[in-house]
Amino acid sequence: MGHLAEQYLEVYDREHETTMRVLRAYPADQADLRPHPKCKTARELAWVFAVERHLGASVMHDQLSELMESGGAPPPPPASWEDLLAGIETAHEEFRALIGSYSDEDFRAPVRFFAGPKRIEPQPRNEAAWFLLHDQIHHRGQFSIYLRMADGKVPSIYGPTADEPWM
Repeated sequence: MGHLAEQYLEVYDREHETTMRVLRAYPADQADLRPHPKCKTARELAWVFAVERHLGASVMHDQLSELMESGGAPPPPPASWEDLLAGIETAHEEFRALIGSYSDEDFRAPVRFFAGPKRIEPQPRNEAAWFLLHDQIHHRGQFSIYLRMADGKVPSIYGPTADEPWM
């Protein structure tokens, strides 16, 4: 494994653990919460963490165009919250192993990835991986609002929360 992949995986693992703390704090009986008609349910939003790892694998294999052309919809989220969390953990480990297989040269190699609405262009594999990680962080922020709305206790993400003060 190259140094670039090691650096990425250090952050990837830390962010994943934070995401899982947020997801584990969510009350399973509120999985169908939909804050607005345009929003996903909590279950659907949580499942994005698994689906994006599978998307990421397609990107890392430089198969995004083929995935988009196939028009295949992602699998639906599992019915049980525990199965959903297990699926996210599995997707995390699979994506982690893939990234861990790259040398620095491989991790810098170009792959086709989103460059804007309806645009796919070559860019370095590591930049696509970082984009996907930042998108995970964005979705975790969304999910923390669902957690608050479901009257769950919001754990510390990057600092104290009303439910997990630091002092």
